[in-house]
Amino acid sequence: MEEINSIEVVPCTESNYLKPFRVSYNQNGTKKSWDFMRTHDSVSVLIFNTSSHCFILVKQFRPAVYMCEWEKTKTPQPAEKAEEGEASESQEAQPASAEESSSQWPPASAGVTYELCAGLVDKPDLSLEEIARQEVLEECGYDVPASKLKRITSYRSGVGVTGSKQTMFYAEVSDDNCVSAGGGEPHEGEFIEVVKVPLHEAMTFAYDERIPKTMGVIFSFIWFHNNMSPKYKISTNV
Repeated sequence: MEEINSIEVVPCTESNYLKPFRVSYNQNGTKKSWDFMRTHDSVSVLIFNTSSHCFILVKQFRPAVYMCEWEKTKTPQPAEKAEEGEASESQEAQPASAEESSSQWPPASAGVTYELCAGLVDKPDLSLEEIARQEVLEECGYDVPASKLKRITSYRSGVGVTGSKQTMFYAEVSDDNCVSAGGGEPHEGEFIEVVKVPLHEAMTFAYDERIPKTMGVIFSFIWFHNNMSPKYKISTNV
C-alpha cells in the first residue's frame, strides 16, 4: 500500500514537462481562443509473457488522478433545509481549501492506476522503438531487442489540453527475458509495481470499472483479442 502524506498544493510557475499557452485564431470568421499545454509525446508497450500467458502491466500512484479524487471530497454538498423548508445562509456548504481539508485527503489508493509500460519521448538521439525498449527494461525488467517490438498504432491523447501523440507497441517476452524485478528508476522518483494479468481474465479486467486503468490498457487488450488471441487458442473472456 502506498503511503502519501505531507501534501501541499501550490501554483505551478515553471515545469520541465508542461508549458501552458493560449492561442488566438479565427475559425470560419469567428474569433476564438484556446488554452493548451505543450508536453512530450510518449510511447507505450503491451507486453505479453508467452511462458505464463499473461500480460505485464504497471501499477503506480498518479498525483493528477489523486487530486481529481480529492476535488470530489471538497465539492459543496446541498445544505440541509430548515423546518420551514428554507436553508439559511450560514448552513450553506463552502468549498474547503487544501489546508482546511487536510483531514479529508482520500486514501493513497485513490490515486493508483493500472497502465501499460510507457515513457516520454525525450531522447532525440533514440528511435521510438529504442525508447520503448528502455522503458520495458526499466519498468518491467524484461530485456527485449528493439527489433522485436511490433508497432500497433499511434494516436492523439488529451486532445483538449495537450494534443500529444502516443505510439503503442506490442512485445512478446518469456521468462528467459526477465533480467530484473523492474520497478522503474528510484533516483528519478519512480515507484512502480509490476502486475500480471492472465490472458483468460484480460477482457473482464478491461471492462471492470472498479479497476482504475488507462484507455491504453483497454484498447490494447481489445487489439490483442482481435489480432493475436487466435494464435494462442485461449479465450480472452469476451
